[in-house]
Amino acid sequence: MTSILTCTVKTLPAATAWAARLSVRSFSCSLQLNTAVQPKTKKTLAKNGVKNIVLVDGVRIPFLQSGTSYADLMPHDLARASLQGLLNRTDIPKEAVDYIVYGTVIQEVKTSNVAREAALGAGFSDKTPAHTVTMACISSNQAMTTGVGLIASGQSDVVVAGGVELMSDVPIRHSRKMRKTMLGLTRAKSLRQRLSLMSRIRPDYFAPELPAVAEFSTSETMGHSADRLAAAFAISRAEQDEYALRSHSLAKKAQDDGLLTDIVAFKVPGKDTVVKDNGIRPSSLEQMGKLKAAFVKPYGTVTAANSSFLTDGASAVLLMSEEKALAMGYKPKAYLRDFVYVSQDPKDQLLLGPTYATPKVLERAGLTMADIDVFEFHEAFAGQILANMKAMDSDWFAQNYMGRKSKVGAPLLEKFNNWGGSLSLGHPFGATGCRLVVTAAHRLKKEGGQYGLVAACAAGGQGHGMLVELYPQ
Repeated sequence: MTSILTCTVKTLPAATAWAARLSVRSFSCSLQLNTAVQPKTKKTLAKNGVKNIVLVDGVRIPFLQSGTSYADLMPHDLARASLQGLLNRTDIPKEAVDYIVYGTVIQEVKTSNVAREAALGAGFSDKTPAHTVTMACISSNQAMTTGVGLIASGQSDVVVAGGVELMSDVPIRHSRKMRKTMLGLTRAKSLRQRLSLMSRIRPDYFAPELPAVAEFSTSETMGHSADRLAAAFAISRAEQDEYALRSHSLAKKAQDDGLLTDIVAFKVPGKDTVVKDNGIRPSSLEQMGKLKAAFVKPYGTVTAANSSFLTDGASAVLLMSEEKALAMGYKPKAYLRDFVYVSQDPKDQLLLGPTYATPKVLERAGLTMADIDVFEFHEAFAGQILANMKAMDSDWFAQNYMGRKSKVGAPLLEKFNNWGGSLSLGHPFGATGCRLVVTAAHRLKKEGGQYGLVAACAAGGQGHGMLVELYPQ
């Protein structure tokens, strides 16, 4: 199969011709959003014989740019703060929690099972099991659906799921040659053996292995892949900047209007109390246009302004069976309904997870795009979002790459990420999924909707889609 992403900087015109075959629609990112309340669909997504799983509540500590107020902490510190925030918000007795699951991507070697360390630090019983999952940018999505599975199977009634990422202090390893030498020194039984090993050390042994947001299977950075994806779908630099500005402007409005109620204040040891996200920075198209290409240089279209930034943060949600929640006197926010995970080619379709997940999850529930009142998609890059929209709105792409008869259709912008997204709020890799689900629930209540669709792409060419249904008010 001919690769859909063979476009390079030298062949951008070819990308435009290729995209024309997709019946590409124009995407205007006007900030004047339609605020009319969408009519509710009458039916519920409850299924006979399937236990109803509810989102009782969810919180997150403020998402901060890496290298700022959380820089001297460890991941379990952030996760612990999110757990404590959830306990304070819900007043759930610690002993009522049957299981804790957290997602993370870049693990701190000292606390590899960060869920367990954070739980103990937050005061949970040492009898409460906890484990950590990893699935790139959908790690907390996986944590939540793991919790759903535990409840649905009857293993648990109350699960706390969450995610954490600390990009301010990522592991930097010695070179493999140096690691082998150092391990050899620990096994050496005599001074002569130690001196022999040390004598073999060469200057190149001291070169560290720096971490990179790159695919192991392809050695390509995600930013470079995003640039190729934008070129393949003929997404211009102006369109990407316009969408990014939309994200920041909507996030700033949501922040000013007090809509980001999932945030809990966090007193950073030795520093001030953090109360809001610090990456929201509405600029202007003129200023954004001055930035140089970040990955495909010099003619690429992905820049620092239209990409999500390295972020520190943590999130947590309280999940229960509906029966248990009502018995404990809680009024849930939403039902967690059908969900799917998908995988594609990590080279050429790395960031198209939402395109593949959306039709599958809608079909499972018997819904269409028109039924969805609220969309919350992870914004890795502006170009990634716009490329997914074009792919979803293309019969040609659906037929030739997805094996489907017709397109699923693109989300309406007036329903899409109306309180900002990862481009503006930040993207702690392991924590974003919980933010998406909680925001969807809050928006459904605020906007009078019934169904929300959460979707995200992830490294490895994977993706996730989940339907959220507002709990009856």
